[in-house]
Amino acid sequence: MTTAALQTVLTVPERFRGPVGVANGGWIAGTMAEALNGGRSAVEVTLHAPTPLGTELRLEHVANSVSLFDGDKLLVEAIPVAEDLEGPGFVPFNDAARAEAGFVGLKAHPFAECFACGLREPGDGLRIFPGPVEGTDLVAAGWRVPFTVTGEDGVPASIVGAVLDCITGWAHFGPGETALLGRLAVQIHRPVTPGGRYSVVARPTGRDGRKMFGQSAIYEADGTIVAAARATWIAPR
Repeated sequence: MTTAALQTVLTVPERFRGPVGVANGGWIAGTMAEALNGGRSAVEVTLHAPTPLGTELRLEHVANSVSLFDGDKLLVEAIPVAEDLEGPGFVPFNDAARAEAGFVGLKAHPFAECFACGLREPGDGLRIFPGPVEGTDLVAAGWRVPFTVTGEDGVPASIVGAVLDCITGWAHFGPGETALLGRLAVQIHRPVTPGGRYSVVARPTGRDGRKMFGQSAIYEADGTIVAAARATWIAPR
């Protein structure tokens, strides 16, 4: 017996771009996690191909997986994973905000239009600018949650995914370096408050050839973890 697929349509608005012309990988990962289980338990999202903007895409639910297609082309796949994602370590908000001064993307940014870490206007992009935390292997930024990313049910998982995404790359990148997100596992522990202030922190966890690994988390002011992720990035040849 085969399991029938439940299909819906997803169109990614231009606002949520990462590299020019394609969706931000974290936004897509959060969207897929929400579609699978609300992001409440860990979801591993694999990006097989860039997701185009402004195009009607097919979101297909089969058993315990969700896949995104452009016609017959598989773009993204999400599955549950039986683990609790850990954070890289808490950095107080003021220290995280001070770290932003060292953000290498202010000197040379490969994706300046990126919704999460790009140099967009306040309220349009998220402007997550992670810089090194002195005396640690962490990078951090202060996130002041704009009301412009709030939906009817609060801050959606797509936004949380975007916040957790790029910072794991910047944990590795030096000036002029770049890579593309290949996989992001996301877990949301509690809601994000519109207008709230959070620390966003990441740590590099290794490299293997062109692959770079990292973990990230969003923390409340008292160090309570709000959401966590682990990422795999792939550098260009």
